[in-house]
This record gives sequence, structure tokens and C-alpha cells, in this order.
Amino acid sequence: MTWIFVAIGLGVAGIAVLVAAGVRVLSAARGLSRELAQAEARISPAEERLRGQIGMNKAVEG
Repeated sequence: MTWIFVAIGLGVAGIAVLVAAGVRVLSAARGLSRELAQAEARISPAEERLRGQIGMNKAVEG
């Protein structure tokens, strides 16, 4: 009977470890998403200027 309690305890401990790791992964993914949004906000104006310059250069060449 004791081995049943030990097995159940180990199973619960294993699930707890997996839940803790999952929470950390979700937290890191949320942080990465936030960083990507900030980077996109910083890059967008420069990207638009560059696309405008490329468009002007092609018009002059063509």
C-alpha cells in the first residue's frame, strides 16, 4: 500500500515540475512578444523611409 502512495506522490511532483516549467515558458513567450512589438515599433519608421527611397531610385532608373 505504501508503494501506491509513493507512486502517486512522485506523479504529483512530476506534474508540478511540468506545470512550473510551462508557466516559465509562457512568461518568457509573453516577454519575447513584448520585445518584438517594441522592436517593430522602432524599426517601422526607418523601414518606411527606406522603402520610399528605394521607390524613388527605381523611378529615376526606369
